[in-house]
Amino acid sequence: MNRNWGAFFDMLIAHEGGFTDDQRDSGNKKGDGHGNKGSTMLGVTAYNWAKFSGKPAPIDVMKQLTVDDVMPLYKSNYWDAIKADDLPSGVDVSCADLCVNAGPSRASKILQKVVGAKPDGKIGPQSLAAVSLQEPKDLLQKYYDERERFYRSLRDYKIYGNGWSRRNKETLHKALELADG
Repeated sequence: MNRNWGAFFDMLIAHEGGFTDDQRDSGNKKGDGHGNKGSTMLGVTAYNWAKFSGKPAPIDVMKQLTVDDVMPLYKSNYWDAIKADDLPSGVDVSCADLCVNAGPSRASKILQKVVGAKPDGKIGPQSLAAVSLQEPKDLLQKYYDERERFYRSLRDYKIYGNGWSRRNKETLHKALELADG
């Protein structure tokens, strides 16, 4: 269906920005799995790019990544992983965005918690049925609240918290806008 894939991806790229090799970021501490120092480009860590591409991802490779390069990774590893095409409009964007920050399992568990489904980290028929019983705007507010609780529980909140909280608010606004349309 992909009704909101484009809106999600545009918002995501605006949130993620360009190149960084901040070694305080736990995503950069793994390196790329090929002995190269970790870095991030357009929100994709060297580790994840190497895993996705099957090739080493040293800093010079990471700096050359384009929006078109990373689009398939975001589609398969996050949008499809959370079954965003099966979620209500707006809920899809909110859940997929948290996938990028926290992984598909954590994003799924938070959604499952909010809708009262078994929090097993995999979106399946039972989770989707529980989601369908919720009013999307109420669900989005609850998801926002749980996402914020998750961020504030992280040890790195003191370093990255303002950005995470801003992103959470901006994602909620976009999701509510899409839920209306």
